[in-house]
Amino acid sequence: MVIDKTGYEHLIQFLAENLSLFEQPGDPAANHKTVGEFLEERIAEQIIQLCTQHSELEMNHRSIIIREVDGIMYDFQEVLASVLEQPVTLEQAELINETALLIKNLFDNAIADLFD
Repeated sequence: MVIDKTGYEHLIQFLAENLSLFEQPGDPAANHKTVGEFLEERIAEQIIQLCTQHSELEMNHRSIIIREVDGIMYDFQEVLASVLEQPVTLEQAELINETALLIKNLFDNAIADLFD
């Protein structure tokens, strides 16, 4: 649905281009979450919102989305493995929020194509 599209490749490239943000020390965000926890929560929130907004999705479509999100999380955890347990900084939280929105956007576009 999205993992095999160029948009996903661009998303991974975007994350790779911003890896230095995860290598720099910074002020921890007030939420006391790790990078891994924050990433999982933000992506989960966006996917829940996606499924809520697209009530026309059938169960098989939702299953595909969940499998792809699992793959996306795996890819991101591989890229960010060395920092997953570190406290998320404000700058990292902003990047993760933006990334989660981009993931939702990829799925929104794929769903639109699916029903066109």
